[in-house]
Amino acid sequence: MNAWFIAGCNPALNHARITSPKSSHYNCIAWAAGTNAEWWWPDPFGVYYWPQDVPRLETLDAFLAAYSTLCYESCGDGSLEAGFEKVAVYANAQGVPTHAARQLPSGRWTSKVGALEDIEHDSLAALTGAAYGRPARFMKRRLEGMSSEGST
Repeated sequence: MNAWFIAGCNPALNHARITSPKSSHYNCIAWAAGTNAEWWWPDPFGVYYWPQDVPRLETLDAFLAAYSTLCYESCGDGSLEAGFEKVAVYANAQGVPTHAARQLPSGRWTSKVGALEDIEHDSLAALTGAAYGRPARFMKRRLEGMSSEGST
């Protein structure tokens, strides 16, 4: 099974593009944080990477705290904002985090599909549904070399 199978199950992914080979070395939470070096998850036993001093809890607050260690701050939505990179954290109906995606400078989004490939997709709605829930929180950080006016 690959990301194209998932696209076949979700027509919103028809314009998705696979951007990496399959890998079980990292997940969507790590990929949204900008790394493919380890699997990020707040498991209580410390099997997976989780930022130091961030509670190992499957809560939106813990996930926001994890991204804040990388200079992300909460923001209102996933709209493209010049000079910023954004992360969307998805949650299921119970509010438990399930997925994260990172916005690209083009306004498209990049996601890691479990242990499958990384994909580039048009919108956050492309992954909204039973598997991942919906985007529940957004964070942003200033892109390196960008001033508050969006120029270097």
